Amino acid sequence: MTRALLCALLALSLVYVGDFVSVRYRIPKTREPYGTVKVRRYYAVGLKSGKTDYMFLDPQNQVCVHSLFPHLGYPPCWYLTRHPVKKIEM
Repeated sequence: MTRALLCALLALSLVYVGDFVSVRYRIPKTREPYGTVKVRRYYAVGLKSGKTDYMFLDPQNQVCVHSLFPHLGYPPCWYLTRHPVKKIEM
């Protein structure tokens, strides 16, 4: 590996760890680490005729984390606000 690649990997890992620490230990103290985003889900069911049938579910609030990366099993809020519709293939 080249030195530039190692430096880039080290920088990325430091950003990830810093992001995790800021969420886990609530840095800054005034920021809430978790948020909610209303997500609409629907099932896309393939039929034998080759067509697709859609079944829409009621919108639900999904917990997200205010960070750059997903942490603690939650997706980042910036991603969910840009992708509020989830398609579930069946």
